[in-house]
Amino acid sequence: MDVDNQIGKLMVELSRSQDYEIGDGTTGVVVTAGALLEQAELLLDRGIHPIRIAEGYEMASKLAVEHLSNIATKFEFSSMNIEPLVQTCMTTLSSKIVNRCKHQLAEIAVKAVLAVADLDRKDVNLDLIKVEGKVGGRLEDTELVKGIIVDKDMSHPQMPKRIENAKIAILTCPFEPPKPKTKHKVDIDSVEKFESLREQERKYFDDMVQLCKDAGATLVICQWGFDDEANHLLMNRGLPAVRWVGGVELELIAIATGGRIVPRFQELTPEKLGKAGLVREKSFGTTKDRMLYIEQCAHSKAVTIFIRGGNKMIIEETKRSMHDALCVARNLIRNNAIVYGGGSAEVSMSLVVDAAADKVPGVEQYAMRAFAEALDAVPMALAENSGLQPIDTLTAVKSQQVKEKNPHLGIDCNNVGTNDMKEQNVFETLIGKQQQIFLATQVVKMILKIDDVITPSAF
Repeated sequence: MDVDNQIGKLMVELSRSQDYEIGDGTTGVVVTAGALLEQAELLLDRGIHPIRIAEGYEMASKLAVEHLSNIATKFEFSSMNIEPLVQTCMTTLSSKIVNRCKHQLAEIAVKAVLAVADLDRKDVNLDLIKVEGKVGGRLEDTELVKGIIVDKDMSHPQMPKRIENAKIAILTCPFEPPKPKTKHKVDIDSVEKFESLREQERKYFDDMVQLCKDAGATLVICQWGFDDEANHLLMNRGLPAVRWVGGVELELIAIATGGRIVPRFQELTPEKLGKAGLVREKSFGTTKDRMLYIEQCAHSKAVTIFIRGGNKMIIEETKRSMHDALCVARNLIRNNAIVYGGGSAEVSMSLVVDAAADKVPGVEQYAMRAFAEALDAVPMALAENSGLQPIDTLTAVKSQQVKEKNPHLGIDCNNVGTNDMKEQNVFETLIGKQQQIFLATQVVKMILKIDDVITPSAF
């Protein structure tokens, strides 16, 4: 977003840092910060000094974060039993556009993360998961490919479309005769000279192709293009090739197949070839779009999530939602503590902060009460978005939490008939929630300490 307002820019940054750290809960953090600022304005009108408000907020946020750890529960999952992980990813996806097939997308996200996860080190490298999209098809056609998809096709239509046990040469040198760097002019005044020039070029290509064949390659993936002549030769020699593959994709292919990227033909050796169990070209519907699937790779932990959708916008939106789901699954593998969603955690924090405020001498207690009130913004927004009466619903849930001392009661958004989020299986990661409170409080403290914004005049 392009925001001109200084404070607005801070809000954008805030959302971005939450996205970078946790990958989910970006809306929540902005809502919380907005509510805190709104409450701070009321306190400022009463004549309370901004620094005192900031201190009160700081105390309250410490309490809230601590309380979150107390109400958090660990949940168990293993590579065999992924259902709990899927449930959590579904919570994330239910607020997005793609919620009609959230179960399938959540499953794909979890499987992708588990495929690249290092469960002993509790670490996940999200770079190994590539999210590709292609317009056409339905959202339900989204699939997880154990391998890599390249949005290219074979350079010659008659090359084989399926190669099993492929040995892949990954090249970054162009398949064309060398050109002199200086300006040059060739005078050809007889047929013989022209013939010899052509012969020379052909020999050059021949050698190139031969070098690839000698190394034992059965598929060439090249970063640059090649002439039609080279193409024709490759076809005749039965060496399928793919051209114009981007650098990032080359690296991924090299990681997955265990090959080395080779800069010169002379350096091709059998050890540097990547291996893949199956390379196939797949065409979609009646369009000319084809894509290359590289599967059953040797070292592969790399996987690709391949998204289909009706138009460009849906695909981009799904990519973003997928990213959120992947981040949630990753966070749970790193730290498997969860709190319950649906605004239940916020209501519970709000109650604790409110109770603690009475014990604080000084003006800070006003700020702490304000913090408690601001925390109610999230459940309030949830209730409003679900078409319920916001204030009635919120007060009902609050009193019920106090009565039953159950921190899992939240807003029943989908009208399931119970507002116990434990039964509805709505949860969020603990680190995500804590980060939200931390970041929102930090930004609000920063904004409170600003006296005035001096804008430079436009020269």
